[in-house]
Amino acid sequence: MPDIMKQPRSKLALQGYDQLLSGIQRLLGEARHQAARSVNAILTATYWEIGRRIVEHEQEGSSRAGYGELLLEKLSNDLTRRFGRGFGAVNLSQMKKFYLLWSPERIFQTLSEKLPPTEKVQKDNQILQTPSEEFARSALNSPRLKTIARKFDIGVLATVFPLAWSHYVTLLSVKNDYARRFYETEALRGGWSVRQLDRQMGSQFYERVALSRNKAGMLKKGAVQKAQDRTSPEEEIKDPYVLEFLGLKDEYSESDLEEALIRHLETFLLELGGDFTFVARQKRLRIGDEWYRVDLVFFHRLLRCLVLVDLKVKKFTHADAGQMHMYLNYAKEHWTHPEENPPVGLILCTKKDASAAHYALGGLPNKVLAAEYRTALPAENKLAEELERTRLQLERYISKSSPRK
Repeated sequence: MPDIMKQPRSKLALQGYDQLLSGIQRLLGEARHQAARSVNAILTATYWEIGRRIVEHEQEGSSRAGYGELLLEKLSNDLTRRFGRGFGAVNLSQMKKFYLLWSPERIFQTLSEKLPPTEKVQKDNQILQTPSEEFARSALNSPRLKTIARKFDIGVLATVFPLAWSHYVTLLSVKNDYARRFYETEALRGGWSVRQLDRQMGSQFYERVALSRNKAGMLKKGAVQKAQDRTSPEEEIKDPYVLEFLGLKDEYSESDLEEALIRHLETFLLELGGDFTFVARQKRLRIGDEWYRVDLVFFHRLLRCLVLVDLKVKKFTHADAGQMHMYLNYAKEHWTHPEENPPVGLILCTKKDASAAHYALGGLPNKVLAAEYRTALPAENKLAEELERTRLQLERYISKSSPRK
């Protein structure tokens, strides 16, 4: 009998375990990446098709001034009522612009290049291959081709858009057609994340390459990812556009400590006199093309106003106050009812040696109302003490629960 039977059970179980674990981790990471990529491709194709239908409806509809705005507003209301978030007037306007910039000529040409050479012309309910962009442009006037276009399968269209929808939204802001195509090409060639694309656009990479004598060197250097450019499979899955498209809720925090603190603060404020009513956790808002989250949103019954709570696991900075001011302006315009008072912000900051609480009351119309708010709301030092006490308790618990090495 081999000596293997005499080996300790723990050693037998762990032989080759590291290879098994790393292999499964790679498999899951790749699977998540492919899943996010597949959803993004379908999402992008769907939004292009929505844009096409809006444009064609406008062309066939009324020529009255303002008709397009009224159309988008009505569509937004009806689609939001049926499918939830993601179909605001701004979103629909982006889909329309996306269709106009990524024209049918380009789409038909790309599709024709993907078909086998022998498939010159297929049946009317399939795709017509065009041998050149010029032919595609002339063929667009053909009623037959328009009929075929209306029967495009979303799965087929999805093959035309290799980047994520967030990439295309970023590219929509580029006014120069050549620059936009350059960034699109380089993002695809270099596998740029949307963060890297945004950084390169902000650094005027297109203009710098155009002026450089060593263009190949500049392109090679630009393809190098920085640490902040990388996107994990988890972040790809949690892309707000993907979650919105799938109709999923988006509630998550960056760390166990932050999540635990947010949940405790929610309970603490709700139990503090009964004036706070819970509204939302990790409530998302979009300003321009950027997504933000407010950690907690309450309604204060006595003050009749929303209270926005933002937790920072770091020292308080003026940038935090500026961000909260932006949140309050958005909440005042989009979340506040006419009969309610202006919203108030609460910034909670905690770090290794101290915690702090700061109210944001600068947006109130007068000092009298600000004084009334301060009287009704919990004292800042009381909130800071509770935050610090909770943080220390959670850190001790996490430390005890962590496996010893």
